[in-house]
Amino acid sequence: MRTLEEYTKAGKSVYDRLHLASYPVAIKYIRSEVEIPEGSLRPSAMGQQASLCQAFTYARRFGFSIAMTGQDNFCTAATAWHLWEEATPDEIIHSQILQGWHRDLEAETGVWDLYIKRWGKNYPDKMKGHIGFVCAPLQDAKLIPDSVLIYGNSLNLMHLIHAMVYDGKDFPSSDFSGFGESCQKGGFVPYLTGVPQIVIPGFGDHSVAATHETEVAMGMPAELIFKVAENLFKTGGGMNVGQPPRTMLAMSLTEGITPGWPYLRERFEEHKQEKGG
Repeated sequence: MRTLEEYTKAGKSVYDRLHLASYPVAIKYIRSEVEIPEGSLRPSAMGQQASLCQAFTYARRFGFSIAMTGQDNFCTAATAWHLWEEATPDEIIHSQILQGWHRDLEAETGVWDLYIKRWGKNYPDKMKGHIGFVCAPLQDAKLIPDSVLIYGNSLNLMHLIHAMVYDGKDFPSSDFSGFGESCQKGGFVPYLTGVPQIVIPGFGDHSVAATHETEVAMGMPAELIFKVAENLFKTGGGMNVGQPPRTMLAMSLTEGITPGWPYLRERFEEHKQEKGG
């Protein structure tokens, strides 16, 4: 079993070598408030509420350890998905209809069916008894994580995927609805299924969590961070573009690739001849 120190070292290695703009996030699902590390911030303790995607932003951009439960989370749909508070499927679906996210009951029921499939058959049993999570920068985590969420650009994500599938397994997978992206696929789904997930930041990420429009992300079972750290930049050997990228520069080009440049080359030569050059 890996130690917390090994996790924090792997997190720092991936952060440094990928030149990430924000820290990899460690996510630990908890069953009791006793598990919350000393020094963690909790919105409800300050008379506030936040969303799960906001907690990720506080962790990855500001370096905070954030504890979130149903009392702390204003996004009640996510609280219900995580089973931190009780609600029936019909109640959850009706809450989403009130939001106007999709056309009608049939459409919202289709999204719910997608979520149930996404979470897997063992979803209720796996999440039963959990009350929340603690998230923090992986390199400063105080708890061994269940999932790791990494935001970056498309090149960062390519390197993560290459490292993860370097031995021909652990392929990331995803479905997309534009909602529940980071709060589900960033931590929840990898924890439930053991399958890494591609995250295209959704409505919450962009509306309240200050996610940049150029950012994408990957959520993974926490132990896969070691595979990523070990295999980073191995794909293609010396041809790997690395980070920052070493893109190929085309060689043996001439002005003949455009019609206007040869014209000017001819004029250069004409002017030289006129001057006797």
